[in-house]
Amino acid sequence: MSSINQTTMEGFRLKGVSDVPGLQVLVFFIYLISLIGNLTILLLVCFDLHLHTPMYFFLSNLSIINISSSTTALHKIFVIFATENHMVSTSTCMTQLYIFCSLTSNELSILASMSIDRYVAICRPLHYHAVMSWKLCCLLASCSWGFGFMEVLPTVLLISRFTCYISKEIDHYLCDILPLREITCSDTSVLDLYILLLGNMNIFVSLLLTITSYIFIIACILRIRSSAGRRKAFYTCSSHIMVVVIFYSSIVLQYTVTVSGGNMGSNKIFSLFNTAIVPMMNPLIYTLKNKDVKSALKQKFKLCGKKW
Repeated sequence: MSSINQTTMEGFRLKGVSDVPGLQVLVFFIYLISLIGNLTILLLVCFDLHLHTPMYFFLSNLSIINISSSTTALHKIFVIFATENHMVSTSTCMTQLYIFCSLTSNELSILASMSIDRYVAICRPLHYHAVMSWKLCCLLASCSWGFGFMEVLPTVLLISRFTCYISKEIDHYLCDILPLREITCSDTSVLDLYILLLGNMNIFVSLLLTITSYIFIIACILRIRSSAGRRKAFYTCSSHIMVVVIFYSSIVLQYTVTVSGGNMGSNKIFSLFNTAIVPMMNPLIYTLKNKDVKSALKQKFKLCGKKW
């Protein structure tokens, strides 16, 4: 029987995204575009009174999550590129795991809240402002953030109790559940059971709410007699549909492909798409497909032009 190099860890070595410097530079520019795009959306929503509506309130929450998530996930890539320091302490690793997974959970809930908002806007337009009050919006956002950080806590505590590892190198650019589970020789049965029964609850509930909302939305759109009215109603929720499809597709590819027999290399590729490309695409989708955001941007550019 071959011996396994079992060791306890005071720190880990993150392999990084690639040994090719050009790819690291590309990731940095994608991150910058994502940061600028999401900050632009956030500032527009804050300072433009026309965007002080429930839809853009949730969009600003999504922008905060995108900025925080991509920064949390990608910052070590830039550290490795600048200093060639691949090491990360156990406490830092667990902190990154907790924040990143919590933000992912938060994003699921915020997207579900946005689907509820679109349902009320299209199916109950006369009661929209009464139903989607600021009190309800703040409650939905608070529950999304609170549940996200609470749901992930048991997972991180279970992983932090692992005492045996076959290697100190994590074949990834961040501390995530699957890469850490891959190198541990501790018993993972309790962790696997929690993830199966409770850890995936937010994904299931959020997806169910989103699908149910859009079933009612589609049914409502089909009852509109004029083709122009149907196009306008569909256009109202098209940006959110695109963001939901892209986000859930990236999540499914990232976690199911590896679990079903893929290697950690494929997980790293899909994770990079989820943490770099998706946060960059979200503000672009809402900017290019949303008349209110484009109008707000034009007004701000005109004001800046007059001042200069």
